[in-house]
Amino acid sequence: MKKEPGAASPVRNVRWNQRAAIVEVVGDIDINRSNEFQASLLAVLDENPERIVVHLGAVPYMDSSGVASLVKLLSRARKADVKLFLVQLCERVRSIFEITRLDNVFTICKTEQEALN
Repeated sequence: MKKEPGAASPVRNVRWNQRAAIVEVVGDIDINRSNEFQASLLAVLDENPERIVVHLGAVPYMDSSGVASLVKLLSRARKADVKLFLVQLCERVRSIFEITRLDNVFTICKTEQEALN
């Protein structure tokens, strides 16, 4: 995978709560960062969690390439029988999911604890 200059992954941390991977994401997710974002998410899936919680509270902006990364993760997670949750979407990011009706495809929770229960 080609790494763009300054395109560090927006995934800042991955914490584990039993068999759940909690992925903390920071910053804008756009075309410049989406490849690293997707690679980081798929690497978490390779660790065989029972569920993945993608914490998006510190993501003020996401374009279609970021959404596509999450769709790819969802597709692979379903094949692996892994539950995927998105949590704490800001209004701007949430609206993208609502406009595209992906809010009916993804499980979106208000809090991390809600996703872990």
